[in-house]
Amino acid sequence: MRILHTSDWHLGKSLEGYSRLPEQEQFLDELVEIVEREKIDLILVAGDIYDHSNPPAAAEKLFYQSMKRLSKDGQRAVIVIAGNHDNPDRLTAASPLAYEHGIVLLGTPKSVAHTGKYGGFEIVESGQGYIKLIIGDEKVVAITLPYPSEKRLNEIISIEADEEEMQLSYSQRIGQIFSDLSKHFSEDSINLVLSHLYMLGGEECDSERQIQLGGSMAVEASLLPSAQYIALGHLHRPQTVVGGQNRAFYSGSPLQYSKSEINYSKCVYKIDIEPGQEPLVQPIYLKNYKPIEVWKCCGIEEALNRCQEQAQKDIWVYLEIETDRVLTRDEIKALRDIRKDIVEIRPLLTIEENKEDEIENLSELNMIELFNNFYIKDSGVQPSRELVEMFSQIIGEEGEENEAINVED
Repeated sequence: MRILHTSDWHLGKSLEGYSRLPEQEQFLDELVEIVEREKIDLILVAGDIYDHSNPPAAAEKLFYQSMKRLSKDGQRAVIVIAGNHDNPDRLTAASPLAYEHGIVLLGTPKSVAHTGKYGGFEIVESGQGYIKLIIGDEKVVAITLPYPSEKRLNEIISIEADEEEMQLSYSQRIGQIFSDLSKHFSEDSINLVLSHLYMLGGEECDSERQIQLGGSMAVEASLLPSAQYIALGHLHRPQTVVGGQNRAFYSGSPLQYSKSEINYSKCVYKIDIEPGQEPLVQPIYLKNYKPIEVWKCCGIEEALNRCQEQAQKDIWVYLEIETDRVLTRDEIKALRDIRKDIVEIRPLLTIEENKEDEIENLSELNMIELFNNFYIKDSGVQPSRELVEMFSQIIGEEGEENEAINVED
């Protein structure tokens, strides 16, 4: 059997206000091509389908259209679980229609899949946290654990647990759930796990919403069940879980969602697997439709020249400019006029130490002057007149003090 593992699509996500839906659509077109080319039998999607619990309509439309194509109208099995970004109820709202297309949507750890025949496969048994399928001639047992928040975890354990069990750490409780559910594994079946977790020691990125507080929601790899393959979601960097017996993988996000993700390639995993055998796991690397680049320039002239020279390059740009003065609004406008997809302009002020001595004593400055100086030091640009006026209104300062500040329009 051949399985494909993907996760963390974050449909509807933006980059500093810029929509990523066009790139996400290109990724899903590529994913359909991969699934067809590689003759995939089962697709596992390990959570964070959307970027927000209330995704835009365009993101939901893209998801449903892509799911229909990926499932080949019910001939191919697809199992999707919710991540920490997803609203479980909203994700699974379309389940009655999704099952007709061979798509299983699971929102919470208590979710139970519907048994029955669905095109090219059959769900023969299911319960809270597990599914038994027959795909072709193969039996598949999948433990499914959508993002287990503390609240959802307590809902499961409180059914039969005593007070001592309730006081176990998050990691231990996850381990207990996996231990109980792994009893459904059998020697003549392909045994899988699909979950959305933060594993202790995993490599994180800036674009991930933290789901662990001081490590309190981190799961130890030693507590993972002895499945043949463990498909995980949450971390955006593709990686093997250290201590996970080389069977637990994060497929990562399909796109670069922050500048911390620019130094490695994105992928999905293809898994060739048989009952009782070690799986053959291979990454299939994805195209980078619109890369993120960080440009470091010495001065505004170099920044303007580079923007002009590479104006036609289809990329997202974080622009860092070393400067010994504040950038004017005309200069910033000129940069953005040349390149419409500059995500951020960050002036790096190189003020000499002796210039600090020239600054007036803070006690001699009024609140408006203090705000103006702070804004320039923090951002490298002058605050707009509108922003200064708004600040003046908030603190109750009058127009006379406002006029004392030389603020550019």
